[in-house]
Amino acid sequence: MPILNLEALKAYRARSFCLLPEDRVSDPSAALDFVNRRGFVYFWPIKGVDLPSLWASVAGDRIVPDDHDDPGHVTWGWKDAALPKKIWYYGKILRRKATMISLEIAPYFYALTENYGSPEEDYLLAYQEGRLTQAAKQIYETILDKGSLDTISLRKEARLLNAKESVFNRALEDLQKDFKIMPVGVAEVGAWKYAFRYEITARHMPDLAEQARPIGEASARQKLVELYFASVGAAQARDVPRLFGWPPELIRRTLDRLVQKGGLVEAEHPQKPGAWLVLPELI
Repeated sequence: MPILNLEALKAYRARSFCLLPEDRVSDPSAALDFVNRRGFVYFWPIKGVDLPSLWASVAGDRIVPDDHDDPGHVTWGWKDAALPKKIWYYGKILRRKATMISLEIAPYFYALTENYGSPEEDYLLAYQEGRLTQAAKQIYETILDKGSLDTISLRKEARLLNAKESVFNRALEDLQKDFKIMPVGVAEVGAWKYAFRYEITARHMPDLAEQARPIGEASARQKLVELYFASVGAAQARDVPRLFGWPPELIRRTLDRLVQKGGLVEAEHPQKPGAWLVLPELI
């Protein structure tokens, strides 16, 4: 079995993650280009997950500091300003973490959801099948009825003031990862004078369902896995379900197709046990 070239992998990720000083993202326009090139990235770097992030593309490969005046935190303002502009898709998607997805790639994610184009009915089916909690149902119905709301108003209008914070936040995450709602702006409310405003995804991006309609699930998975490896260069098979949350058998089929096509090569890591999947140029 071929051996993964660690030096080549390190150099590859430095470029794809924009970690080199000459490649750093320096303004909102470059941030959009970065997201569009990669297809999808995290907003923050996530511990234990190899994936490009907007923050690291600006600040470099270092721990996110608590200092509010750190230069890397300029990304926060870029992200908030972009929310109503529809220049990318933003929400807690991959592993329920803040994810930025290019408009070209968002339909591939949407094609893998249980949304069928009817925002007034899809959520009810999900609730009846046990895929949506009572809290998520109340939140969704409130936004559906009253329009975009900030989290403070939403909690009140959805009659969830007495619900645990964890229950409310989990419901927001459930709805986001299934592309049912998304942040569309920021409101100066609450103790911190900062809260997301949420809207029904199908209303804020009405073309998304139609763009996703002709994309088959197998094609969507293959596209997203190809983009993942184009970003990270190499990974173990177990890393893919950890990121996307798909059933193992479907992931195995997707990876097998990519190996058969020559897009990925099975290889050994010189320092870690187990088989790895690698871009051919990193052998």
